[in-house]
Amino acid sequence: MIHTVALTDCNTLQEASPPAGCCRVCMIVMLLLLLSVCPATASICHGPCICASDIVSCPERNLSSPPAPLPRYITLLDLSFNSISRLRSDWTTVRLSGLHILLLGNNGLHFLSPEAFVQVRRLRHLDLSSNALTHLDEFIFEPLPHLEVLMLYNNQISQIDRTAFSGLLGLQKLYLSQNRVSRFPLELLKDRNRLDKLHLLDVSFNRIRALPLTELQVLPTWLKDSVYFHGNPLDCSCDLYSVLIGWQQRELRPVSEFPESHLCMQSVGGAQISILLLNCSAVRVRDEEAFLNQILILDCDSRYRDATKSWMVPPPANCSTAQPLGDGRLQVGPLQVEDSGEYRCVVEGDGVNETVVVLVRVHNSTQSFGESLNTAYITLACSMLSIILVVIYLYLTPCPCSHSNHLAKSTLADSVHSSSQSKDTLPPKEQNGDIKSEEEEEDMKEGQRHKKEDRKRWNSISSGTPIMV
Repeated sequence: MIHTVALTDCNTLQEASPPAGCCRVCMIVMLLLLLSVCPATASICHGPCICASDIVSCPERNLSSPPAPLPRYITLLDLSFNSISRLRSDWTTVRLSGLHILLLGNNGLHFLSPEAFVQVRRLRHLDLSSNALTHLDEFIFEPLPHLEVLMLYNNQISQIDRTAFSGLLGLQKLYLSQNRVSRFPLELLKDRNRLDKLHLLDVSFNRIRALPLTELQVLPTWLKDSVYFHGNPLDCSCDLYSVLIGWQQRELRPVSEFPESHLCMQSVGGAQISILLLNCSAVRVRDEEAFLNQILILDCDSRYRDATKSWMVPPPANCSTAQPLGDGRLQVGPLQVEDSGEYRCVVEGDGVNETVVVLVRVHNSTQSFGESLNTAYITLACSMLSIILVVIYLYLTPCPCSHSNHLAKSTLADSVHSSSQSKDTLPPKEQNGDIKSEEEEEDMKEGQRHKKEDRKRWNSISSGTPIMV
């Protein structure tokens, strides 16, 4: 009410000669109204936080939520060592487009909203370490394509969705150490676009039992030098031993800097042993071929007779088709095509560690079909052999006609000689040679009969009819 009167009096007196004091009061009132509508951005620093140009530092202030409102121009916000247990989507009411570093470590944080990072898309460094996070939901970090360092160590993370890191296109360092992760985040190594930027991956001291050894081996050496997986309860195997020995020989940092932390669990007794001290002999490989519905017995052919033997079957096989026998062998069947693969027999004992690999290939046919097919091949071969023998008989044996002609010539000579002796007693027709002897006629008939038989045989061969000899 006083302000209104003052304004009215001021406006009234302006037409005459306005006093300087009245205008000064008007300016002060307008400034107070402006400040009440638009609070100063620096007002946050009057609370528990400390401001230094573009930095807002609020560590160890017993905060249960991030302070608000925050200046738009800040580049670093330190909220570590507080009691912020939940990071909601509205923890900041303004878009902090210049914020590059957000520190939320040691807060007891156990909840992250799916939209918690929508207002801070320019983050490059995010510290969520030493909290109580148990899982990472799908696409949780998708709004952060510029993030370079993500610190998640010393939490209780046991579940990581395969799409949790999908939006981190510029990620360089990921710290997942000292959690409860049981799966190696292989998706980070499969994306070649991100692989060129990734400089460090730390999954040490988790609960990982098996490593993707094949994928690790094909990584470039500069990235192998920054993949840390020590302190995990890995299953002992000679493949794992071969990888670590190779890394140790090349003095790669994950092995050379932590040689005593690379332990594995033996399948017998569950005792821990250094992977680098495994007594691994060369892996032996044997091939087995089988048919559908066949029952196959695989022998673990090891040089250690009294050692304990256990089998590892390929993923498609299950307990219904693979049954271990008491003598260390494995029975597989009735076989299907899906049962093909690599069967591993792990031989363990005191100072003994050997792996016998059997590669099983199941043909997509039954064995009876194969036997009938072999019978057909044998029948065809016999038919071809018969034809060859017939051809040999026809063209390589002496022709019976030559013997008949020789006999005919000798008979004709005898008849001529006899006719010359009894020329006077023979009839005229016999003297002229028009009438043939009976023996000559029989020889000629025999020769004609052989020619007919030869023509029949040749016709049968040309018609494709097999002739059995």
